[in-house]
Amino acid sequence: MRGIQKSLSELERRGVRPIAISVDTPDESAALCRKAGYTYTFLSDPKAEVIRRYDLLHQGGSPDGKDIARPGEFLVDASGVVRWRNLTDDFRKRTTPEDVLKGAQLLH
Repeated sequence: MRGIQKSLSELERRGVRPIAISVDTPDESAALCRKAGYTYTFLSDPKAEVIRRYDLLHQGGSPDGKDIARPGEFLVDASGVVRWRNLTDDFRKRTTPEDVLKGAQLLH
């Protein structure tokens, strides 16, 4: 997520609009954004409805046993078709902004 923030200008210049979705409440997401300096959109999915639709639910995955979203990055075109994705079961492993930019070429 830090890498996305650092590359936000370049991503947006190429037509990529990053959006994060988590099971956190809006207040928790807002606090994270303030603390980390994230300026892109964070959406709250506390019932994990969207997270389940993309098969990203990690049941009991947080340190306190709460359900969380496993990492996944998607590039969706203007018509709603997923054109690129990166999935992992390890929350510490995220795609790089460079990989997202390569995937963005598939949107045009």
